[in-house]
Amino acid sequence: MPLQIGIVGLPNVGKSTLFNALTNAGAEVASYPFTTIEPNRGIVPVPDPRLEELGEIVEPERVTPATVEFVDIAGLVKGAHRGEGLGNQFLGHIRTVDAIAMVCRCFADPDIAHVDGEVDPIRDVEVLDLELILADLEVVERRMGRVRSAAKAKPRDYAAEMERLEELHERLEAGERARAWVERGGMRPRLAKELQLLTAKKRIYVANVAEQDLPGGGARADQVAQLAEKEGAAHVVLSAELEAELSEWPADEAAAYRAEVGLERPGLERLAKAGYRVLDLITFFTIAGGEEVRAWSIERGTKAPQAAGQVHSQMEEGFIRAEVIPFPKLAEVGSWQVARDQGIIRVKGREYQVQDGDVCLFRFTP
Repeated sequence: MPLQIGIVGLPNVGKSTLFNALTNAGAEVASYPFTTIEPNRGIVPVPDPRLEELGEIVEPERVTPATVEFVDIAGLVKGAHRGEGLGNQFLGHIRTVDAIAMVCRCFADPDIAHVDGEVDPIRDVEVLDLELILADLEVVERRMGRVRSAAKAKPRDYAAEMERLEELHERLEAGERARAWVERGGMRPRLAKELQLLTAKKRIYVANVAEQDLPGGGARADQVAQLAEKEGAAHVVLSAELEAELSEWPADEAAAYRAEVGLERPGLERLAKAGYRVLDLITFFTIAGGEEVRAWSIERGTKAPQAAGQVHSQMEEGFIRAEVIPFPKLAEVGSWQVARDQGIIRVKGREYQVQDGDVCLFRFTP
């Protein structure tokens, strides 16, 4: 499964424009609420210069990058948790994503009205936070109802879960997001995953700015950056409108123009990297003979058998060993065979934690 990032924001903040820029999917864009009724989904490759270089070394039939799936839902409004603007339906589409990109409007435009009047990204985040918290409260209350019913027959079996649910409910009612509490060990990871709490998901704050405010973004973007830093979240400054325009340009011309405005990388690459950073993901590579060179995303600390399982479940089940070489070493010597002849390919067992940039050959019993 690709990394999934849900794109969330109030109406008219540039969410669908950003989605189109990232995916070239042609989602409908208009300056009125609820243009996006069904969620827009787009799976796009994660740019990685190492993969391109590896492809040049191996010259396989195909080069397959890691991917990220963006899920764009309609703009949320006050009362979304109660279904205002079909909010409940929209929120359900992002409960399974890995991270949430909170798009914050940091640009002024008299032709695009803000639903709450003046542009204020921090106030907008507070509105979104409240709706996500209230939506999570409803999830927790439904779970508490089921646990109470089950506990009538076996109260001792459900006492611990009920205690945790009650504490979580209390914290949400006080306006606290679930993430900090879950990270402090307030809830077992399994239960937290089952509940799919929106406020427990990691975040990327996206400051959507006017082109003339690039690359820094201006005062409003600075506010978003400070908020992200305070929360330990990732943040990206970009102009969705500019990214959408550049996505239609020839790659070399788009790169040249980005350089003119002080941007080193496209918005997709910067947002994907922010997703990797906030989720603590790394990339490893595999070479399947002369057929395919491929990039894979895993959590940092993943051991070799589980990394092999990303390639195929049989590789994890029948794992024997991993033959590993860091990408820089392979690039230096120029081929897998030369690396083998020079004895610089390492043999690793079940306890080896795959590192970012490892090129792996997994040995397994089918």
